[in-house]
Amino acid sequence: MNLRIVLVALLTFAAAPALAASGAALQPAHTNVGNQASLQRGAALFMNYCSSCHSMQYLRYSRLARDLGLTEEQVMQHLNMTGAKFGEPIRAAMSTTSGETFFGKAPPDLTLTARSRGVDWIYTYLKSFYADDSRSVGWNNTILPGASMPHVLWELQGVQRLADHGEGHAEGEAEDAHGPASPFELAAPGKLGAAEYDEVVRDITTFMQYAAEPAALEREKYGVWVVLFLAALTFLLWLLKHEYWRDVH
Repeated sequence: MNLRIVLVALLTFAAAPALAASGAALQPAHTNVGNQASLQRGAALFMNYCSSCHSMQYLRYSRLARDLGLTEEQVMQHLNMTGAKFGEPIRAAMSTTSGETFFGKAPPDLTLTARSRGVDWIYTYLKSFYADDSRSVGWNNTILPGASMPHVLWELQGVQRLADHGEGHAEGEAEDAHGPASPFELAAPGKLGAAEYDEVVRDITTFMQYAAEPAALEREKYGVWVVLFLAALTFLLWLLKHEYWRDVH
């Protein structure tokens, strides 16, 4: 019992810095990597808005085409922004040197972000940018304060600013009749409504979840057959046992 308490305490203290760093609760992403249409939309959005700076060097265009039900022509024409070959991994269009010059450090590879951060973190992060004139890039983020990344999706979401909930409430902690109020207010609308933008972010998050573990698609597909096989095997073994011990009893 004492060992269990110690382990729980260690896990709690280990998770505390991550929670304290953002100061905000994560929103559930509700992703579904089995939704091929969402994966295709997410791939297109990622390539158009993210791949200029971020790579996915552990995922190849050929694997992407196979898993997402796309042809080589579709991938090379609509998703390949760097002129790479079909069998090559997804590289960022911007060089490492340019990234260091523009942002102070090269933007990270995002292949495994969904595994290291979690899909809820990605989903909430892409919804939590706000205009901040004190930042060199003009943006900040409540989930990752001081992030060097600008809000590349601002034309879709619009321009958010931190809301003033008045005295007596910490930032982002005001409540309304429906629970915690949003820490943001919309200063300028974007091309999409709030629900539409949520779907865009969910599609990107779903694609990043797939990229972090492409084998998950096949594992889930074959998992059903494995369970059915084990069920059938169990039934056959029960019949064998019943037949073997029939004369003993």
